[in-house]
Amino acid sequence: MAYRDRKRDKRRPRENGLFAQGGDGESAYISREKQKARDLRQTAWWKKKTAPGICHYCGRHFAPSDLTMDHKIPLARGGTSDKINLVPACKECNNKKKHLLPLEWEEYMDTIKNS
Repeated sequence: MAYRDRKRDKRRPRENGLFAQGGDGESAYISREKQKARDLRQTAWWKKKTAPGICHYCGRHFAPSDLTMDHKIPLARGGTSDKINLVPACKECNNKKKHLLPLEWEEYMDTIKNS
């Protein structure tokens, strides 16, 4: 496989839906998207989004500084750092959600509620 093909292959989603990892542990795509998210975190848009202090997933109230930025569709699953894909989440929900898609997260929450 030529270098060009190997590089292109890293950007393709794998069978499990996660992106291949680059030599440094992150694909260039994920690195770019993380930088976009860091930049958005400093904007008035994000401050306004977190001002109510409500977690998108559990609905509990937190200090705005305690909310994290979550990608509804995770970067590892092809999500982007666009405003439509970013929501404020408490650390607990964000850590539990990890790389789940919104539908998978809802199913997970339903199993918790029903058990």
